[in-house]
Amino acid sequence: MRVLWLCNIMLPFIAKSLGHKIVVKEGWLSGLAGKLIANQDRNHVTLAICFPASQDWGIVKGDTSLFVKNKAQGIDYYIFREDTDHPEHYDAAMEESLAAIIADFSPEIIHIFGTEYPHTLACVKAFGHPGRTLIGIQGLCSAIAEVYMADLPYSVQKKRTFRDIVKKDGLKDQQAKFAKRGEYEKQALSIVGHVTGRTDFDREMTKKFAPQAKYHFMNETLREDFYHDSWNIDRIERHSIFLSQGNYPIKGLHYLLNVLPEILEEYEETVVYVAGDVITAHNSIKDKIKLSGYGKFLLKQIKRHKLEKHVKFVGRLQSDRMCARFLKTHVFLCPSAIENSPNSVGEAMLLGVPVVSANVGGVHNLVYDGIDGFLYTKDKPTQLKDAILRIFEDDKLAMYLSSNARRHALRTHDPETNYRTLLEMYREINNSI
Repeated sequence: MRVLWLCNIMLPFIAKSLGHKIVVKEGWLSGLAGKLIANQDRNHVTLAICFPASQDWGIVKGDTSLFVKNKAQGIDYYIFREDTDHPEHYDAAMEESLAAIIADFSPEIIHIFGTEYPHTLACVKAFGHPGRTLIGIQGLCSAIAEVYMADLPYSVQKKRTFRDIVKKDGLKDQQAKFAKRGEYEKQALSIVGHVTGRTDFDREMTKKFAPQAKYHFMNETLREDFYHDSWNIDRIERHSIFLSQGNYPIKGLHYLLNVLPEILEEYEETVVYVAGDVITAHNSIKDKIKLSGYGKFLLKQIKRHKLEKHVKFVGRLQSDRMCARFLKTHVFLCPSAIENSPNSVGEAMLLGVPVVSANVGGVHNLVYDGIDGFLYTKDKPTQLKDAILRIFEDDKLAMYLSSNARRHALRTHDPETNYRTLLEMYREINNSI
């Protein structure tokens, strides 16, 4: 069975083979790919992977062919061109590139990971076989667009910095871009034959946008590093809070900053660590010019509440450093305005880090409230604060949540179970052709 994966990013094992910087997004794909590659001699699946790169990126720069083909760990991979900086733009030329890749590899099944980029629609069109096309739902741009502002004051929503004006990328612009991407997403889902998901949220979205498609349930296998250690309350930095990112309003960092002064009244040594892009950087003139509207708003929040010593941006972390940061953490917080099944929550639970999360999207399918973490109503910051304080003040409760979370996550993210589910799904699709 020949299966072509279409991914949004270059997978780490390919990046490593090229000596290229590893992208930390969508890390769970590595776990799934690793299982397929390790068992390729007996799983009867011949895998190939394709992914986009911008026009001026290394290998494709100056290359006029429809795609670049190479091999890593015995797996063929293909690189095609896409304006990855402007995913709100649909380029029909991608259909020709993807058709050429499909002709070269001759897949029986195409598995597309995510609907967030227009290459998903281009691939569905280029392949032209809905019954052999599977889309895995990750995030949903159309749902993100609806809640993108995440309760920000209107004055903040409409304000644009110099950077926002030059790049035409203010908050209103960003929301419009997600809405446009959502249109391509809906088109792709409306003509595909198979969808895979894992939450009540993505199942309902499949019914809405892809009523003709068969829905397949499959959980995610997470990054290898997170299966080999566990949280220990005696090794943590007390009263530390960790967020996996705060780049965009939907990730909800501003919700936490609003209540952090009240948390500090109870535990004055509290420190918040935020991974991802450091969008509040302002030490140089260049930093200040690059400040986005949301970054500037966060910076004002931090300064207004005198939180400079209590909020630390740690940048993008590779999986080993991310794992180490989790293990030092007292509470992992996911304050997002929308999520499907956030892998950061899964990674925290897999390690046994006590989790507090907004009860949005499909998070309730990962976290059982009061048993292996706490869920709170998104626009109720007092609930957020109270959940964190309960864990800070009660070690027995923290260890109870930790133990339950780890057991739960080991079932949800069991690599062998998820691998078998994937193979069964491929066989079902292949046999139904």
